[in-house]
Amino acid sequence: MKKLVGIFLVVLAFLLLVPFLIPTGTYLKQAEKIASDKLNQPVTIGAMHLALLPSPRANIRDLVIGKDQEVKVGGIAVLPELGSLFSGVKTISLIEVTDPVIKKGALDFIAAMPKSAPSTEPATLLVQRLRVKNAQFIWPDIRIPAMNAEATLAADNHLQALKLTSDDGHLKADVTPVDAGYAIKLDAIDWTMPAGPKVLFNHLNAEMSLQGSKLRITSLEAMLYQGALSSNAELDWGKGLRASGKFNTDNISVGDAAQLFSKEKLISGKLSGAGSFGLESKEAAKAIDHLVLDYKFSVANGVLHGVDLAKAATLMLNTGDKGGDTQFDELSGTLHTVGKTIELKAFKVSSGLLAAHGGVKVLPSRQLDGVVEVELKEGMALASVPLQVSGTLDHPSVFPTKAALAGAAIGTGVLGPGVGTTLGVKAASGIDKLKGLFSK
Repeated sequence: MKKLVGIFLVVLAFLLLVPFLIPTGTYLKQAEKIASDKLNQPVTIGAMHLALLPSPRANIRDLVIGKDQEVKVGGIAVLPELGSLFSGVKTISLIEVTDPVIKKGALDFIAAMPKSAPSTEPATLLVQRLRVKNAQFIWPDIRIPAMNAEATLAADNHLQALKLTSDDGHLKADVTPVDAGYAIKLDAIDWTMPAGPKVLFNHLNAEMSLQGSKLRITSLEAMLYQGALSSNAELDWGKGLRASGKFNTDNISVGDAAQLFSKEKLISGKLSGAGSFGLESKEAAKAIDHLVLDYKFSVANGVLHGVDLAKAATLMLNTGDKGGDTQFDELSGTLHTVGKTIELKAFKVSSGLLAAHGGVKVLPSRQLDGVVEVELKEGMALASVPLQVSGTLDHPSVFPTKAALAGAAIGTGVLGPGVGTTLGVKAASGIDKLKGLFSK
C-alpha cells in the first residue's frame, strides 16, 4: 500500500510540474506578433503554460490589447477535446475567459477590423462552449454591472444560444439566433437604467430582435414607482444613435419619479398618460441631450408643492410666493421636451377651490418661465388672474403679472374695490393675451 501511495504521489507531481517545464517562452513572442497582426493593435501576453489537471488545458494570463489597454483579460483557459487532437478537425470543448475589462475605445478598433469573406471550406477548428466570468465595461457616463456569459456554439462555430447574467443577479437575458438576426428575452428585477436618470425598475420584461445595428423592442412591460409602464421602440446605432418609440404609463407615483430630477418635493399624485419619443445623436452617452418627447398626461388626487396658486391669485402678493401647496383633483397637460428644455403645454389644474390653466417652460439652467391664469371658485368672484411663474425647478415662485397688478390698481381707484378690481384684472388679462398673440 505504501508503494502504491508513493507511486501515485510521484505521478501526481509529474502531472503538475511537467507542463511548467515545457518552454512556452519560445513561442510566446510569436503568439503576440500573430495576434497583433490580426487585430492591428499591440498585444502582450503575461504568461502561457499547459496544465494536465484538473483537466488538460492551455492557460493564458494577463492578456492586454490596445495602445491604451482598451482590453485587459485576467485569464483564458482553453480545454481541448483530447480525442480530436489526432484528427483533421480539432475541437475545443470550452474556452473560459475570466476578469475581462473592456473600455469604450475597444469598439473603435473592433469596428475598424476588416471583415473576412465567408469561407466555403469546412472549419478545421470547432469551439463548443464559451464562458465569460466577471466581465467589466468601462464607459463614460454609462453604468454597466459586471456580467457573466455562457455561449453554446453550433457545428459551424455560429452561436446557438447565449445566456447573460449580471454579477449582482438583477439582470439576465437569453439570446437565440433567428433568421439573419437574434431574438432576445430580457428579465430584470430591482434594476437601474445604465444611462441617463437613475430610473429604478422593480420588475421588467422585454422581448427584442436584433439585426446588425438595429434593435427592435417589440414589447416592454415594467413595474416601477408603484405603477406600470409599457412601451415599444426601435434603435439603430449604425451611424451614431437613432431611436423612436411609444409608451404608456399607469398610476405611477409621480412624487417618487420626480425625485430623479430634483431633491425637493415638487408634486405628488398618481400619473397616467401616453407619449412618444425620438432622438438622433452621434454619441450614446449624450443621447439624452437630443431627446424629443411628447407626453399627454394627467395626475390624479395630488399636491403641487412649493406654490399656493389660490393665495397668489388674491393679489395679496407682489413679491412672489415661495411657499405653500396647491391641492388638486386633477392636473393635466402635455409635456414636450427638446434636449434639456422642457415645456409644459395646455397645463390645467382643477380642484374644489380653483381652476388654473397656462404653460410653463423649464430652461436648461432649471429656471422657470411661464404664465398661469387662476380663477377662484369660492368667495368673491375674481377674474382669471394671470400669474407669472419664475424661480427654479427646486424653488418655484408665482406672483401676479405687472399688468394684472396695474389693472387691479386702476380698476380699484376708478370703480372701487370688488367690481373695480375684478374689471381691472380682466382688462389686464386681455392685454396680456393680445401681447402674446402679437409676439407670436
